[in-house]
Amino acid sequence: MPLERVSQGFKDVSASFQVNPINYDLVTIKNETAINRSIRNLILTVPGEKPFLPDCGCYVTRLLFEQVNNQTADQIRIEIERTIKIYEPRVRLTAVDVRANIDSNEFDVVIRYFIVGANALQQQLSFALQPNR
Repeated sequence: MPLERVSQGFKDVSASFQVNPINYDLVTIKNETAINRSIRNLILTVPGEKPFLPDCGCYVTRLLFEQVNNQTADQIRIEIERTIKIYEPRVRLTAVDVRANIDSNEFDVVIRYFIVGANALQQQLSFALQPNR
């Protein structure tokens, strides 16, 4: 049985790049918020977009211009699961739900996961994916 890593906490730089007025350092996000942001960024990153990591990212953007139906929603779910399992070792997925919202021409995504090595409750990330032109 593999051992789970016990961590002290996670910290990432905020995407806003704001400066802390007290210590003049960049503002950071921690623990659940950092991992939440990381998962969302992975899903919205197109493979080839990151220098020196050509395979890092998710192919959901290709699927957003397909018909909004249950079959496309299932393909998006599979792609999101694959991406998170490969590129985010800090989480253990419990569920990825993708529903086609035909009226809004979008896919509603709910991702549930546990943070590996942290005594945190199950986390949930929800957002909508829609094609951008």
